[in-house]
Amino acid sequence: MFKNVGESTFEEITLEKGFYVLHFQNESKNIQVFERNIDSTFIQIHFCLRGNSKFLFNNGSYSFDVLDGRSILLYNPQRKLPIHLENQPKTTLVSLLISIEKFHSLFSKESGYIPFLSDENSNRKYYDDTEIKPTVSIVLQQIINSNINSSIRELYVKGKVYELLSLHFRKEENTEGEYCPFLVDEQNVLKIRKAKEIIIDRMAEPPSLQELANEIGLNIKKLKEGFKQIYGDTVFSFLFDYKMEHARRLLESNQYNVNEVGMRVGYSTASHFIAAFKKKFGTTPKKYVMSLKS
Repeated sequence: MFKNVGESTFEEITLEKGFYVLHFQNESKNIQVFERNIDSTFIQIHFCLRGNSKFLFNNGSYSFDVLDGRSILLYNPQRKLPIHLENQPKTTLVSLLISIEKFHSLFSKESGYIPFLSDENSNRKYYDDTEIKPTVSIVLQQIINSNINSSIRELYVKGKVYELLSLHFRKEENTEGEYCPFLVDEQNVLKIRKAKEIIIDRMAEPPSLQELANEIGLNIKKLKEGFKQIYGDTVFSFLFDYKMEHARRLLESNQYNVNEVGMRVGYSTASHFIAAFKKKFGTTPKKYVMSLKS
């Protein structure tokens, strides 16, 4: 199931009975609300790759925040935990809904170190809030960015979800050096995130790759490889897409003309900005603004 409402998108993939993937992408300026009934036999794992999400329970009497770069796991066999989700603007969230029966079948041999699978916890509620591991972040991006032929996409996503679960629950002491050694180093991940912040902050006059690498303290090779692995794109392809989305929002605000918008996102001539905008959206800025008014 796929829904696109304005700048907000939602996709649900059924991997099998009792096993679902939900993908939320809120690029709008408004809070995106999602509600879904879910019974007490399900484990919920929510990964916030960007932005901020809030889950409300008992008619809002209590809530869980899922912040940028963090995940929460919710399981309560004693009561239903229907989803009432509020995604803030500029939020990307991936959720897994797994029946406890399915989860047990996947991790029957690992119950010794997954707390809520132990016998003494089998009928107890369990909540967990953890930082998303770099290796998990990569797999989440691969799921989001999968452009495989629709006939095999479900199989691809299912394989990636299995990989995601194995990495998420893997014992920390066994992960070092086994999956993408570069990204196991959390300091490198922080440097790559800093690189993203720098190019966004200075989108009108971005530094060169060498200048960016020098500023964050990595060599160019590690910068390029790490950025691609975390954000699924090259530095300047990512920046181009960000600039065009920012330009589109500025045009929608009706506060700036085409020339002013172009200048704000780093184009010294209107013709270069118009060409870039058309490459991204298939129409010129002027025609885009006219379409909004119509």
